[in-house]
Amino acid sequence: MNIKVLFFGITTDLVGKNQLEIEVSESITVAECKAYLKEEFPQLQHINTYAIAVNEEYAEDNVVLKQNDVVAVIPPVSGG
Repeated sequence: MNIKVLFFGITTDLVGKNQLEIEVSESITVAECKAYLKEEFPQLQHINTYAIAVNEEYAEDNVVLKQNDVVAVIPPVSGG
């Protein structure tokens, strides 16, 4: 199945793009998607924590992704 992944902040710089479409197996969880992204883009391992949103809502690791979901990778931000 296909999902769209959006990158924000420093993750855009680390991956070199702000979005991509990937093909993943059926019934993949957010945790499995994060592991896949770290495998494909090892530079993401330099970020200790980041939030994941699925279809514009924050998602826990156990959420199961569906065809055409939009997954956003949101790194921690600091304000001043």
